[in-house]
Amino acid sequence: MLRKRKIIYLLFSVICLGVIGGLGYFVNLRQEKKICNKVYITIDNEYNNYFISDREVKEILTHYGTTKLEGLKISEIDLKNLELRIKSHKFVQDAQVFRDLAGNINIKIKQNRPIARIVHADSERDVYIDEQGNTLPLSDRFTAKVIPILREERAPSLTKDFFQDSTGRNYLRLLQFIEKDAFWKAQLSQMQIDAKGKISFLPQVGNETIEFGRPADIEQKFKKILIFYKRVLPAMGYDKYKRVNVEFNNQIICE
Repeated sequence: MLRKRKIIYLLFSVICLGVIGGLGYFVNLRQEKKICNKVYITIDNEYNNYFISDREVKEILTHYGTTKLEGLKISEIDLKNLELRIKSHKFVQDAQVFRDLAGNINIKIKQNRPIARIVHADSERDVYIDEQGNTLPLSDRFTAKVIPILREERAPSLTKDFFQDSTGRNYLRLLQFIEKDAFWKAQLSQMQIDAKGKISFLPQVGNETIEFGRPADIEQKFKKILIFYKRVLPAMGYDKYKRVNVEFNNQIICE
């Protein structure tokens, strides 16, 4: 009796799976015959970056208006190819292209996030650095509010490869720290790197140069700079010092 029940249950399960599979096949077949009515584009501007617009995305999708998606059968649209074309844009970090049950094409885009700008004597050579240490070109339609970096002639060359090695990753961690801290991102107006790879900052408020040294003990050094702002300046005067050095352990040198 128990064995008979098991057989009946197994047959019932097989039949259910078959019905579900068949329904899925017919639903998919029906979807493939549907016409694309609309293309919906969503661009993630989480960090108020506007490097790519809906118009640019539509131009990528339609080869600058030579091919329209609306009116085509869903089966005639290569969603994977559309996704790859969007991802090829210099400011697109990730993209998803999918269809919905109504036959519409949905596109979701995540932009690259610059965290610094490398400044050259010739501004046309300026580039951004993103969170992963990759270089990004400047944009004609939007300028990111990130810290500019100036370097002496013999300072390390801040290329993509530089930020991937063991030395360069420390500089990248410093830039990531500044970008994630609202106070320091607002307060530091410029970062300079000398021929020895040592860093100094110019603040938005104040006339002092902050000598940071190499990008090590990052949090501890910023804590010392904060002590300077909260305790030293109010007591000694905001125009008292022109140089503040936090390079060495357990020291704040003010001159």
